[in-house]
Amino acid sequence: MKHGNKYGTHRVIEPAGTLPQPALKLDNTMTIYDNEVLIDVQTLNIDSASYTQIKQACGGDADRMREMITRIVGERGKMQNPVTGSGGMLIGTVREIGPRHPDRQLKVGDKIATLVSLSLTPLEISRITRLHPDSDQVDVEARAILFESGIYAVLPDDIPERLALALLDVAGAPAQVARLVKEGDTVCIIGGGGKSGVLCCYQAMKNAGPHGRVIVVEYSRENARRVQELGLATHVIVADATRVMEVYEQVTAITGERGCDVTINNVNVPATEISSILVTREGGCVYFFSMATSFSRAALGAEGVGKDISLLIGNGYAVGHAELTLGIVRESAPVRELFERLYCAPR
Repeated sequence: MKHGNKYGTHRVIEPAGTLPQPALKLDNTMTIYDNEVLIDVQTLNIDSASYTQIKQACGGDADRMREMITRIVGERGKMQNPVTGSGGMLIGTVREIGPRHPDRQLKVGDKIATLVSLSLTPLEISRITRLHPDSDQVDVEARAILFESGIYAVLPDDIPERLALALLDVAGAPAQVARLVKEGDTVCIIGGGGKSGVLCCYQAMKNAGPHGRVIVVEYSRENARRVQELGLATHVIVADATRVMEVYEQVTAITGERGCDVTINNVNVPATEISSILVTREGGCVYFFSMATSFSRAALGAEGVGKDISLLIGNGYAVGHAELTLGIVRESAPVRELFERLYCAPR
Protein backbone atom coordinates (compact mmCIF):
# COMPACT_ATOMS: atom_id res chain seq x y z
CA MET A 1 0.00 0.00 0.00
CA LYS A 2 1.44 3.37 -1.01
CA HIS A 3 2.09 6.11 1.52
CA GLY A 4 0.31 9.42 0.93
CA ASN A 5 1.12 12.98 1.90
CA LYS A 6 -0.91 14.06 4.94
CA TYR A 7 -2.37 17.03 3.03
CA GLY A 8 -3.29 14.95 -0.03
CA THR A 9 -0.77 16.38 -2.51
CA HIS A 10 -0.26 12.87 -3.91
CA ARG A 11 -3.80 13.10 -5.32
CA VAL A 12 -3.16 16.30 -7.29
CA ILE A 13 -3.05 15.79 -11.05
CA GLU A 14 -3.15 19.39 -12.26
CA PRO A 15 -1.31 21.66 -11.65
CA ALA A 16 1.56 19.77 -10.07
CA GLY A 17 2.95 21.07 -6.80
CA THR A 18 -0.24 22.53 -5.34
CA LEU A 19 -2.67 21.38 -2.66
CA PRO A 20 -5.96 19.58 -3.43
CA GLN A 21 -8.24 22.58 -2.86
CA PRO A 22 -6.78 24.95 -5.50
CA ALA A 23 -6.01 22.05 -7.86
CA LEU A 24 -7.97 21.84 -11.10
CA LYS A 25 -8.07 18.05 -11.09
CA LEU A 26 -7.60 15.30 -8.49
CA ASP A 27 -6.98 11.59 -8.76
CA ASN A 28 -10.28 10.15 -7.52
CA THR A 29 -9.24 6.51 -7.76
CA MET A 30 -10.92 4.83 -4.81
CA THR A 31 -7.98 2.61 -3.87
CA ILE A 32 -6.73 4.20 -0.66
CA TYR A 33 -3.21 5.11 0.35
CA ASP A 34 -2.00 3.93 3.75
CA ASN A 35 -3.01 7.12 5.58
CA GLU A 36 -6.40 7.73 3.94
CA VAL A 37 -10.00 6.88 4.81
CA LEU A 38 -12.50 5.53 2.26
CA ILE A 39 -16.11 6.63 2.76
CA ASP A 40 -19.34 5.29 1.29
CA VAL A 41 -21.16 8.56 0.69
CA GLN A 42 -24.86 8.98 1.43
CA THR A 43 -25.51 12.70 0.96
CA LEU A 44 -23.65 15.75 -0.28
CA ASN A 45 -24.44 19.13 1.24
CA ILE A 46 -23.38 21.47 -1.54
CA ASP A 47 -22.28 24.96 -0.54
CA SER A 48 -25.18 27.42 -0.76
CA ALA A 49 -23.46 29.78 -3.23
CA SER A 50 -22.54 26.82 -5.45
CA TYR A 51 -26.00 25.23 -5.30
CA THR A 52 -27.66 28.55 -6.08
CA GLN A 53 -25.39 29.05 -9.11
CA ILE A 54 -26.04 25.52 -10.38
CA LYS A 55 -29.79 25.92 -9.96
CA GLN A 56 -29.75 29.25 -11.82
CA ALA A 57 -27.51 27.93 -14.62
CA CYS A 58 -29.87 24.95 -15.12
CA GLY A 59 -33.07 26.96 -14.87
CA GLY A 60 -34.06 24.87 -11.86
CA ASP A 61 -34.35 21.73 -14.01
CA ALA A 62 -33.48 18.71 -11.83
CA ASP A 63 -32.14 16.55 -14.67
CA ARG A 64 -29.83 19.30 -15.88
CA MET A 65 -28.65 19.90 -12.31
CA ARG A 66 -27.81 16.20 -11.95
CA GLU A 67 -25.89 16.30 -15.22
CA MET A 68 -23.99 19.42 -14.19
CA ILE A 69 -22.97 18.06 -10.79
CA THR A 70 -21.94 14.73 -12.34
CA ARG A 71 -19.94 16.54 -15.03
CA ILE A 72 -18.09 18.72 -12.51
CA VAL A 73 -17.07 15.69 -10.45
CA GLY A 74 -16.11 13.76 -13.58
CA GLU A 75 -13.89 16.58 -14.84
CA ARG A 76 -12.32 17.60 -11.53
CA GLY A 77 -12.36 14.43 -9.44
CA LYS A 78 -14.06 16.48 -6.71
CA MET A 79 -17.18 18.61 -6.25
CA GLN A 80 -15.81 22.10 -6.80
CA ASN A 81 -18.03 24.52 -8.67
CA PRO A 82 -15.80 26.19 -11.31
CA VAL A 83 -17.78 29.44 -11.03
CA THR A 84 -17.88 29.89 -7.24
CA GLY A 85 -14.80 27.77 -6.42
CA SER A 86 -16.66 26.29 -3.45
CA GLY A 87 -17.70 22.77 -2.52
CA GLY A 88 -19.67 21.74 0.55
CA MET A 89 -19.39 18.64 2.71
CA LEU A 90 -20.77 15.10 3.00
CA ILE A 91 -22.06 12.40 5.28
CA GLY A 92 -21.28 8.75 4.82
CA THR A 93 -20.05 5.54 6.42
CA VAL A 94 -16.40 4.65 6.91
CA ARG A 95 -15.61 1.71 4.63
CA GLU A 96 -11.83 1.35 5.01
CA ILE A 97 -9.06 2.97 7.06
CA GLY A 98 -5.41 2.95 5.99
CA PRO A 99 -3.07 1.24 8.48
CA ARG A 100 -0.99 4.40 8.94
CA HIS A 101 -3.93 6.73 9.50
CA PRO A 102 -3.16 8.30 12.89
CA ASP A 103 -6.71 8.49 14.30
CA ARG A 104 -7.23 5.36 16.39
CA GLN A 105 -10.72 6.41 17.51
CA LEU A 106 -12.22 6.20 14.02
CA LYS A 107 -13.70 2.80 13.18
CA VAL A 108 -15.01 1.06 10.07
CA GLY A 109 -18.80 1.47 10.12
CA ASP A 110 -18.77 4.89 11.80
CA LYS A 111 -21.27 7.34 10.30
CA ILE A 112 -19.41 10.61 9.87
CA ALA A 113 -19.71 14.09 8.45
CA THR A 114 -16.57 15.46 6.85
CA LEU A 115 -15.67 18.93 8.08
CA VAL A 116 -13.43 19.73 5.13
CA SER A 117 -14.67 21.08 1.83
CA LEU A 118 -15.80 18.95 -1.06
CA SER A 119 -13.59 21.27 -3.12
CA LEU A 120 -10.58 19.28 -1.86
CA THR A 121 -12.17 15.84 -1.35
CA PRO A 122 -11.60 13.13 -4.01
CA LEU A 123 -15.09 11.99 -4.99
CA GLU A 124 -16.54 9.42 -7.37
CA ILE A 125 -20.30 9.50 -8.02
CA SER A 126 -21.99 6.38 -9.34
CA ARG A 127 -25.49 7.84 -9.28
CA ILE A 128 -27.40 10.84 -8.00
CA THR A 129 -30.54 9.40 -6.48
CA ARG A 130 -32.32 12.55 -5.34
CA LEU A 131 -32.01 16.33 -5.22
CA HIS A 132 -33.40 18.33 -2.31
CA PRO A 133 -33.71 21.80 -3.87
CA ASP A 134 -34.79 23.55 -0.67
CA SER A 135 -31.87 22.33 1.42
CA ASP A 136 -28.85 22.21 -0.97
CA GLN A 137 -28.59 18.46 -0.27
CA VAL A 138 -28.01 15.76 -2.88
CA ASP A 139 -28.47 12.04 -2.15
CA VAL A 140 -25.92 9.92 -3.97
CA GLU A 141 -24.37 6.53 -4.44
CA ALA A 142 -20.75 7.59 -4.23
CA ARG A 143 -17.39 7.14 -2.55
CA ALA A 144 -14.93 9.69 -1.22
CA ILE A 145 -11.45 9.94 0.27
CA LEU A 146 -10.57 11.70 3.53
CA PHE A 147 -6.91 12.67 3.88
CA GLU A 148 -4.90 12.26 7.06
CA SER A 149 -5.28 15.99 7.74
CA GLY A 150 -9.04 15.92 7.11
CA ILE A 151 -11.27 16.67 10.07
CA TYR A 152 -14.64 15.02 10.64
CA ALA A 153 -17.40 14.56 13.20
CA VAL A 154 -19.11 11.32 14.15
CA LEU A 155 -22.82 12.01 13.71
CA PRO A 156 -24.62 12.52 17.03
CA ASP A 157 -27.37 10.20 18.23
CA ASP A 158 -29.72 12.97 19.38
CA ILE A 159 -29.93 14.97 16.13
CA PRO A 160 -31.32 13.64 12.81
CA GLU A 161 -28.66 13.00 10.18
CA ARG A 162 -29.95 15.52 7.63
CA LEU A 163 -30.17 18.20 10.27
CA ALA A 164 -26.67 17.43 11.55
CA LEU A 165 -25.33 17.61 7.99
CA ALA A 166 -26.99 20.97 7.39
CA LEU A 167 -25.67 22.38 10.66
CA LEU A 168 -22.12 21.10 10.32
CA ASP A 169 -21.87 22.51 6.80
CA VAL A 170 -21.92 26.04 8.24
CA ALA A 171 -20.48 25.39 11.70
CA GLY A 172 -17.63 27.84 11.17
CA ALA A 173 -19.98 30.84 11.01
CA PRO A 174 -21.60 30.83 14.49
CA ALA A 175 -18.27 29.75 15.98
CA GLN A 176 -16.60 32.87 14.58
CA VAL A 177 -19.51 35.00 15.78
CA ALA A 178 -18.90 33.61 19.26
CA ARG A 179 -15.32 34.89 19.03
CA LEU A 180 -16.03 38.28 17.46
CA VAL A 181 -19.15 39.61 19.21
CA LYS A 182 -18.84 41.08 22.71
CA GLU A 183 -21.45 42.12 25.23
CA GLY A 184 -23.11 45.38 24.24
CA ASP A 185 -22.00 45.24 20.59
CA THR A 186 -24.10 46.38 17.68
CA VAL A 187 -24.05 43.61 15.09
CA CYS A 188 -25.34 43.57 11.52
CA ILE A 189 -26.04 40.19 9.91
CA ILE A 190 -26.51 40.47 6.17
CA GLY A 191 -28.42 37.45 4.96
CA GLY A 192 -29.66 36.67 8.44
CA GLY A 193 -32.63 34.50 7.48
CA GLY A 194 -30.86 31.54 5.90
CA LYS A 195 -29.29 28.55 7.58
CA SER A 196 -25.97 30.11 8.59
CA GLY A 197 -27.71 33.43 9.20
CA VAL A 198 -30.15 32.02 11.77
CA LEU A 199 -27.29 30.31 13.65
CA CYS A 200 -25.27 33.55 13.59
CA CYS A 201 -28.27 35.55 14.82
CA TYR A 202 -28.77 33.20 17.74
CA GLN A 203 -25.11 33.39 18.74
CA ALA A 204 -24.92 37.16 18.23
CA MET A 205 -27.99 37.76 20.42
CA LYS A 206 -26.46 35.51 23.06
CA ASN A 207 -23.08 37.28 23.02
CA ALA A 208 -24.32 40.87 22.65
CA GLY A 209 -26.75 40.45 25.52
CA PRO A 210 -29.58 42.75 26.61
CA HIS A 211 -27.58 45.93 25.97
CA GLY A 212 -26.48 44.97 22.47
CA ARG A 213 -28.30 45.16 19.15
CA VAL A 214 -28.55 42.63 16.33
CA ILE A 215 -29.70 44.08 13.01
CA VAL A 216 -30.66 41.65 10.26
CA VAL A 217 -30.69 42.61 6.59
CA GLU A 218 -32.68 39.98 4.67
CA TYR A 219 -33.90 39.90 1.07
CA SER A 220 -36.69 37.38 1.62
CA ARG A 221 -39.78 38.67 3.40
CA GLU A 222 -40.59 35.16 4.57
CA ASN A 223 -37.12 34.71 6.07
CA ALA A 224 -37.31 38.16 7.65
CA ARG A 225 -40.63 37.30 9.27
CA ARG A 226 -39.14 34.06 10.56
CA VAL A 227 -36.27 35.92 12.23
CA GLN A 228 -38.71 38.33 13.88
CA GLU A 229 -41.03 35.59 15.10
CA LEU A 230 -38.13 33.65 16.63
CA GLY A 231 -36.79 36.76 18.37
CA LEU A 232 -33.38 36.36 16.74
CA ALA A 233 -32.78 40.08 16.15
CA THR A 234 -33.61 43.43 17.68
CA HIS A 235 -34.20 44.98 14.23
CA VAL A 236 -35.05 43.36 10.88
CA ILE A 237 -34.65 45.16 7.56
CA VAL A 238 -36.05 43.74 4.32
CA ALA A 239 -33.65 44.90 1.61
CA ASP A 240 -31.51 43.80 -1.32
CA ALA A 241 -27.92 43.77 -0.04
CA THR A 242 -26.59 44.51 -3.53
CA ARG A 243 -28.28 47.96 -3.35
CA VAL A 244 -25.57 49.57 -1.29
CA MET A 245 -26.99 52.97 -0.38
CA GLU A 246 -30.42 51.59 0.50
CA VAL A 247 -28.85 49.20 2.97
CA TYR A 248 -26.53 51.89 4.33
CA GLU A 249 -29.37 54.37 4.88
CA GLN A 250 -31.63 51.84 6.62
CA VAL A 251 -28.92 50.49 8.90
CA THR A 252 -27.55 53.92 9.87
CA ALA A 253 -31.11 55.07 10.61
CA ILE A 254 -30.83 52.59 13.50
CA THR A 255 -27.16 52.95 14.48
CA GLY A 256 -26.42 56.55 13.53
CA GLU A 257 -23.33 57.38 11.48
CA ARG A 258 -21.13 55.36 13.86
CA GLY A 259 -22.36 52.10 12.34
CA CYS A 260 -21.96 48.54 13.59
CA ASP A 261 -19.16 47.02 15.62
CA VAL A 262 -19.32 43.70 13.77
CA THR A 263 -20.90 42.81 10.44
CA ILE A 264 -21.44 39.21 9.35
CA ASN A 265 -22.06 38.52 5.65
CA ASN A 266 -23.88 35.25 4.89
CA VAL A 267 -25.37 36.18 1.51
CA ASN A 268 -25.10 33.52 -1.22
CA VAL A 269 -25.00 35.97 -4.16
CA PRO A 270 -22.18 38.32 -5.28
CA ALA A 271 -21.83 42.10 -4.96
CA THR A 272 -22.78 42.58 -1.30
CA GLU A 273 -19.28 43.40 -0.04
CA ILE A 274 -19.57 47.20 -0.07
CA SER A 275 -22.88 47.16 1.80
CA SER A 276 -21.15 45.20 4.56
CA ILE A 277 -18.24 47.63 4.66
CA LEU A 278 -20.28 50.84 4.69
CA VAL A 279 -22.45 49.83 7.65
CA THR A 280 -19.41 48.93 9.78
CA ARG A 281 -17.86 51.49 12.10
CA GLU A 282 -14.29 52.72 11.83
CA GLY A 283 -12.10 50.14 13.57
CA GLY A 284 -14.82 47.49 13.42
CA CYS A 285 -14.72 44.23 11.50
CA VAL A 286 -16.56 42.44 8.71
CA TYR A 287 -16.66 38.66 8.63
CA PHE A 288 -17.32 37.33 5.13
CA PHE A 289 -18.66 33.81 5.53
CA SER A 290 -20.25 33.79 2.08
CA MET A 291 -18.39 31.92 -0.65
CA ALA A 292 -19.90 34.39 -3.14
CA THR A 293 -17.56 37.05 -1.75
CA SER A 294 -14.97 38.70 -3.99
CA PHE A 295 -12.14 39.42 -1.62
CA SER A 296 -10.46 41.81 -4.07
CA ARG A 297 -13.75 43.74 -4.29
CA ALA A 298 -13.93 43.83 -0.51
CA ALA A 299 -10.34 44.93 0.01
CA LEU A 300 -10.34 47.56 -2.72
CA GLY A 301 -13.82 48.69 -1.75
CA ALA A 302 -12.79 49.36 1.85
CA GLU A 303 -9.79 51.31 0.59
CA GLY A 304 -11.97 53.22 -1.84
CA VAL A 305 -14.36 54.50 0.84
CA GLY A 306 -11.56 55.17 3.33
CA LYS A 307 -12.61 52.59 5.93
CA ASP A 308 -9.95 51.30 8.35
CA ILE A 309 -11.66 48.07 9.31
CA SER A 310 -10.69 44.42 9.64
CA LEU A 311 -11.87 42.18 6.79
CA LEU A 312 -12.01 38.54 7.84
CA ILE A 313 -12.17 35.60 5.47
CA GLY A 314 -14.78 33.00 6.39
CA ASN A 315 -12.64 30.12 7.57
CA GLY A 316 -15.05 27.22 7.85
CA TYR A 317 -13.02 25.70 10.66
CA ALA A 318 -12.66 26.87 14.25
CA VAL A 319 -11.71 24.75 17.23
CA GLY A 320 -14.91 23.43 18.78
CA HIS A 321 -17.12 24.68 15.94
CA ALA A 322 -19.07 21.43 15.53
CA GLU A 323 -19.90 21.20 19.23
CA LEU A 324 -20.92 24.86 19.44
CA THR A 325 -23.23 24.67 16.43
CA LEU A 326 -24.91 21.42 17.44
CA GLY A 327 -25.26 22.97 20.88
CA ILE A 328 -27.44 25.76 19.46
CA VAL A 329 -30.19 23.34 18.41
CA ARG A 330 -29.87 21.56 21.74
CA GLU A 331 -30.31 24.88 23.59
CA SER A 332 -33.06 26.40 21.47
CA ALA A 333 -36.25 24.44 20.84
CA PRO A 334 -37.60 27.07 18.36
CA VAL A 335 -34.42 26.99 16.25
CA ARG A 336 -34.43 23.20 16.29
CA GLU A 337 -38.08 23.09 15.26
CA LEU A 338 -37.37 25.45 12.37
CA PHE A 339 -34.45 23.42 11.07
CA GLU A 340 -36.23 20.10 11.49
CA ARG A 341 -39.10 21.48 9.44
CA LEU A 342 -36.67 22.63 6.73
CA TYR A 343 -34.33 19.65 6.60
CA CYS A 344 -36.14 16.65 8.08
CA ALA A 345 -39.72 16.96 6.86
CA PRO A 346 -40.76 14.24 4.36
CA ARG A 347 -40.56 15.37 0.74
